[in-house]
Amino acid sequence: MSTTPASLRMVEVSGAEALWLLQGSSLGRLVFQQRESTVVRPARHVWEYGRLTVRAPVRTAGVPATVTYHVDEIRAEPGTGWTVTVHGPADVLSDTAESAHYRRTLPGWAHGPHDAIVRIHPRTVGGFRLTRGSEG
Repeated sequence: MSTTPASLRMVEVSGAEALWLLQGSSLGRLVFQQRESTVVRPARHVWEYGRLTVRAPVRTAGVPATVTYHVDEIRAEPGTGWTVTVHGPADVLSDTAESAHYRRTLPGWAHGPHDAIVRIHPRTVGGFRLTRGSEG
């Protein structure tokens, strides 16, 4: 009998499954480059009409043309879960009524100049499931 503990494996999921996982969550991280540094901000999101709308505590003027959004659910016990990454062009919502809608429906951490509603148009969507498996 082997005493080797089960190891964690990362199994790539299809784009459709990655989007399904993304749709079932609401909390992630907006990631982008700013002045040669990587910026990571907590964010809330919703997937609608083939686009990802994100509310994050970041200056609207500081949102670059392309961003990455990362979502995951990692369970400490039994050490399984999943991770999804979306990358693509982004724009800050400028329509007042639409922005007000997302401020009502997506809880935020900051208000005022550090409260951006960003729409991401995904170019790439990828993900992995974390599973336990025996080493062979």
